[in-house]
Amino acid sequence: MAHSKTSVLIIGSGPNAVLARDWDRGAYTHIVAINNAWRVRPDWDISIFPEDFPPEQQPECLGQQRRVSAADYVPVQNRYGGFVYAGGTMAFTAGYWALGALKPDVMAFIGCDMVYPANGNTHFYGTGAADPLREDVTLQSLEAKSARLALLAAEAECVCVNLSGDPSRLVFPRIEKALVPDKASLTAALAREAELGYMVPSGRYWEVQQSFDAAALRDLDALWLAAYAAAT
Repeated sequence: MAHSKTSVLIIGSGPNAVLARDWDRGAYTHIVAINNAWRVRPDWDISIFPEDFPPEQQPECLGQQRRVSAADYVPVQNRYGGFVYAGGTMAFTAGYWALGALKPDVMAFIGCDMVYPANGNTHFYGTGAADPLREDVTLQSLEAKSARLALLAAEAECVCVNLSGDPSRLVFPRIEKALVPDKASLTAALAREAELGYMVPSGRYWEVQQSFDAAALRDLDALWLAAYAAAT
């Protein structure tokens, strides 16, 4: 992948996260490690995790390294529609935080496929909770969630790519290429979000998710997938 002015590598906890151990650090200006992924390589820049991530699993910070928790990323994510639309999994949370805080030209994802085998390791460190598979009205389509992130990133002149060669719920291209949103489709999806108004400033959308209309969110997912299909 060609070097970019600001290129962010986002490492999740999927089994193939270990591929990033030996990648050239010079290709990226920032490395963002989600949850336990700071263990993949020691030269990460940002460790990002939710408010219920155990303190004993959080890394020590050396030099310019820093931790980003919910108190840091919720305000950034709220600028992109809040957790109901933009969040749900830490892969998307990390993407929106990086988009708002780092202003990258490229966001490259590895270990974020969100595909969990019935047998064998589900995470690079063994087995763990398949967080995106929990019962959650906002997570009906991970593909739509990733389409939304890719399109809003493209609006900010940032390319989202997936460095994984494995089956993935991310719709990002496997190689770097520009994504040009279809303005009408993008506007329609954002307008529907504004109409629904499912904003939870605290980020704790699960405390009020009984007030969300599952069918409306399903239709919104379809709008995002249609907008991604209409992009060039």
